[in-house]
Amino acid sequence: MTVTGIRYTLVGGLLNLLLASPLWLSAQSPELVYISNVSATQSAGRTLTNVEDQTRATLDRLGEALREQGLSYSDVVASNVFLKDTRHFQGMNGVYRTYFEISPPTRATVQADLLEPDALIQISVVATGESKEVITPEGLRSPELPYSWGIKVGSTLFISGATSRDPDTYQPVTGDMATQTQRIFGNIGFVLEEAGMSFGDLVSCRVFLDDPRGFAVMNQAYAESVSASDPPARATVRASLMNPVFSTEIQCVAESSSERKVVRAEGRAPGRLPFSPGIDTGSRLYLAGVVGRGSNASEQTRAALDDIRSTLEAGSKSFEDVEDIWVYLADVRDRDIVQTILN
Repeated sequence: MTVTGIRYTLVGGLLNLLLASPLWLSAQSPELVYISNVSATQSAGRTLTNVEDQTRATLDRLGEALREQGLSYSDVVASNVFLKDTRHFQGMNGVYRTYFEISPPTRATVQADLLEPDALIQISVVATGESKEVITPEGLRSPELPYSWGIKVGSTLFISGATSRDPDTYQPVTGDMATQTQRIFGNIGFVLEEAGMSFGDLVSCRVFLDDPRGFAVMNQAYAESVSASDPPARATVRASLMNPVFSTEIQCVAESSSERKVVRAEGRAPGRLPFSPGIDTGSRLYLAGVVGRGSNASEQTRAALDDIRSTLEAGSKSFEDVEDIWVYLADVRDRDIVQTILN
């Protein structure tokens, strides 16, 4: 199967092969631009060896890509930053904040193996030229890091990756996986409420787990907040977080819609885990992550794409309607195999 014309983010070092989050765009939806896998290890013939220089060159390259679309840094609404080493977090932030000084985009940052062997940072973003509203919840202290809690574009809300932080002090709330997941959803709730939404409007979430052994406990706590009948689509992967006291980080998108419905492939029974295969809002179709089956990366990629195609068809869509797809790899050395199939 060939998937063409789709921007995709490809990162390694996570849980396993997982394909996630295709989105379908209708004429009524805000126009979103996806720029993926941006990194830079060279500048003006010079090899860049520290994260500050690479972050600056990567963001310069991102700026060029934005300008090609008639956009600028101020049009970015969501950012995913992947670092090779969590120790580079502060160095990255020092440079990153100079590019997004006012109303920075929502963001999630995790550690992962990157596509370029010498890269220390890789960035993927979502941007739009349409008007946006920065969501600053009254009950949630403003982040000390360069990101906004939420950005709303039309009826779509992008929410930053949330960790277990005290809403009054921004300090970490430690505890087991259940405690942290509950606190995370408490903070997400503040963002939703400020935007005039509720947990029932969540359409897609990414869950980053520091330790996959906490998966079952996370699911139990996660299910307490999301809708039982139509929970958001979701992808869950293992990734090291920026602060070792945190066990999970959750990044979500919400959309208010009276046409919301679950999309499930024909003949497929509801699963036991708290997520939907797909959520159709009438303007976009959000799909959950799919884990491939098979003995190697090629078989698993094709199996995952077959499952995604079945869900797309159940929503009267095809791969031609897909805007964005994320690929998580257990071994980044399989990237060429996966890219060949996707291309």
